[in-house]
Amino acid sequence: MFRITATCAILLFSTVVANAAELKLSLKDAMNMALESNSQIKAARFNSQATAQGVKIVNSRYLPVVSLEETLVASNSPTNTFMMTLDEGRFTQDDFKIDNLNNPSSRHDFKTALSIQQPLYVPSLSPLKEMAVKDALISDLGLEAVRQSISFQVFQTYLEVQKAGAQLKASDKAVADARENMRLAGVRTSVGVGLRSDELRSRTHLSSVEQQLITSYNNLTLARMRLALLIGVPDDSTYDVSETLDRVAVPEMSDLVFSQALENRIELKQSQAELEKANAALRRSRSEYLPTLGAFASYQLNAKDAPFTSDKDSWTAGVSLKWNIFDGFRRGIESKRAVSGQSAAREMLDSVMKDVRYQVKESYVRRNEAGKRLEVARHAVLDAEETARLLSRRYENSLTTMVELLDAQTALNQTRANLVETEAGYALAGGRVYYMTGTFLKEMLK
Repeated sequence: MFRITATCAILLFSTVVANAAELKLSLKDAMNMALESNSQIKAARFNSQATAQGVKIVNSRYLPVVSLEETLVASNSPTNTFMMTLDEGRFTQDDFKIDNLNNPSSRHDFKTALSIQQPLYVPSLSPLKEMAVKDALISDLGLEAVRQSISFQVFQTYLEVQKAGAQLKASDKAVADARENMRLAGVRTSVGVGLRSDELRSRTHLSSVEQQLITSYNNLTLARMRLALLIGVPDDSTYDVSETLDRVAVPEMSDLVFSQALENRIELKQSQAELEKANAALRRSRSEYLPTLGAFASYQLNAKDAPFTSDKDSWTAGVSLKWNIFDGFRRGIESKRAVSGQSAAREMLDSVMKDVRYQVKESYVRRNEAGKRLEVARHAVLDAEETARLLSRRYENSLTTMVELLDAQTALNQTRANLVETEAGYALAGGRVYYMTGTFLKEMLK
C-alpha cells in the first residue's frame, strides 16, 4: 500500500513539474519578467538609488554639525599646566609663585567638549546641490536606458526563438521531402527504370538536410537559453513562445515622429542633464571667489579626576567670516576647466540630437527595405515549391534527372529559410523604429 501511494505521489509530482516546466511566454510576459528579474536592470536600479543619496549628502551640509569630544591631556609644560589649572578652576595663591610657574609639577586634565558648527552662507552649496540633482537624474535616465535596452534585447531574442522554431519546422519539412525523394529513387531502381546513382545522391542529400535539422534544433535550444537568461528564469527551463510576430505596426514617418524622438530618447535627456550639470559646475567654480560665513558654539567641562565630570564649565560662541584672497590661481584654472566642460557638453548635446534624427530615418528606411524583401521572399517560396512539385512529377515519369530535382529541393529549402529570416527581420525592423524613437517600452507593453 505504501509503495502504491509513493508511486502515485511521484507520478503526481512529475506531472506538476512537467506542467510547470511547459511555460508559454508571450512577448509582454517575457518583457515584464525581464523588467523584474534581469540582473543588469537590478544593478542599474541599485546604482540609481546610490546616486540619489548624493542629493541628501549635499542637503546635510546645510545642517549644523554637532560633535562631542572627550580628551585626556597630561603635561609638565608651564603654559599647559597653567591653562589646565585655570580651566579646572583650581588656582591658588601658591600657583603664582615664580618657582611654581617656571617649574610646575606634572598635571592632567579631562576635557569634555560639546561643539556646534552651523554654516550660514556657503555660495558653493547651491551649485553643488544642483550638480547632485543632475547626477541623480542622469542615473535615473541610465536605469531607464538599461530597461529599454534589455527589453529590446528580449524582443530580439524572442524573435530569435520564433525564427529558430520556424527554421526547425522548415528543416523537418526538408527532411521529409528528402526522404520522399529517396523513396522515389528506390522505387524507380526496384522496377528497373532508375539509376543506382540517383539513389545514392538522394541519400547524400538526406544526410545533408538531417545535419541541418540537428543544427536547427541546437539553434532553438540556445535561443531559448539566451531568452531565459534575459528574463531571469533557469536556463534549463522548458518553455516556448506563445505568439508569432510577423510584423510590428508603426506610424508613418513625420515631423511628429521626430518630435517624439527628441522628447523621449534617453540619450538626449542625458546629454541635456550633462549640460545643466556643466552649467552648475561653472557656477560652483565662480562661487569659490565669494566669502563663507558660519556660526559656532561650544560648551566645555574640565575635570582633574574623571572623564565626563566637571570641576569647572565654560562656553564659547561666535561667527566667522572666511574669504580666500589668493590660492595660487587654482580658482581661475578651475573656472577655465568648467567652461571647457560646458562647451563639450553643449557640443555633445548637438551631436546626439543629429544622431537621433539620423537613426530614426535609418530605422524607417530599413523597415521599408525589410518589407519589400519579405514580399519577394514569399513569392520566391511559392515559386520554389511549385518548381519542386513539377520536377518531382517529372522525375516520377522519367522526364528529368535526380540532380535537377535535388537542385530544386535545395533551392526550396534555402527560400524557406530565407523567408523565416526575412519575417523575423521585418518584425525586428518595426520594433527598432520604436526603439529609435524612445517609445519602445510604451508601445510594446500596450
